[in-house]
Amino acid sequence: MKSLFDIKGNVTAITGGTGVLGRAIAKYLALNGAKVVILGRKENVGNEIVNDIRNAGGECEFMKTDVMDQAVVQGNCDAILDKYGRIDTLLNAAGGNMAGATIGPDQNFFDLDAKQFQTVLELNLTGTVIPTQVFLKPMVSQGKGSIINFSSMAAFRPMTRVCGYAAAKAGISNFTAFMATECAKKFGEGIRVNAIAPGFFITEQNRSLLTNPDGSYTQRGQDVIRQTPFGRMGDPEELCGTIHYLMSDASKFVTGTVAVVDGGFNAFAM
Repeated sequence: MKSLFDIKGNVTAITGGTGVLGRAIAKYLALNGAKVVILGRKENVGNEIVNDIRNAGGECEFMKTDVMDQAVVQGNCDAILDKYGRIDTLLNAAGGNMAGATIGPDQNFFDLDAKQFQTVLELNLTGTVIPTQVFLKPMVSQGKGSIINFSSMAAFRPMTRVCGYAAAKAGISNFTAFMATECAKKFGEGIRVNAIAPGFFITEQNRSLLTNPDGSYTQRGQDVIRQTPFGRMGDPEELCGTIHYLMSDASKFVTGTVAVVDGGFNAFAM
């Protein structure tokens, strides 16, 4: 009997796949039989990841993209279809933040840069909507597909500082629920849309915010640890199991959810 968790041959596209989290996820999925296509802006990093995965025995390739340009994303989708004939999973992992969209300890709301706030909204939210719109079409044609968006702890509560990022991630959680209903009602139960909400993981984007040059935690990092019952940051590989579940038939009756992987951060109250 075939395992519900079997993802061998699953054609998986990962936007933002050159980041710390995307890299770990891509390698895990490829080594478990998925045919992984990493979509990102950093071609040199993407090729390095591909070589690493191939040397480990996985199937992977890189395509340069711009999640804000629908024509570019459509070109990526067409190229994947030309090679594999189908697309089974889309991971919308592209995103980021900007200094002007945050409010530092010595700043207030009037210091917020509205243009950078808008850029962060577009990168994270619109940068999820556009790939979803493009990659959903072949999923509808084949009658099956799984879309997994990346939400955040910042979507559950208005964390200090990250004004633009939090607003965008809250939008992604809402968009996930909307699309789950939209797809099920109009395209059938074969199309599922869920999200994953990571707790705190050290990435290139937040490293200087959470850690000092010597590796110790900043005040912000200490605040995170104090709020996390597990008492530590997450390891990128700890996201893989939940993603594996959401893209496999093991979650065949699951749609519209935001799966939390946070060491208890969101459950902590005092």
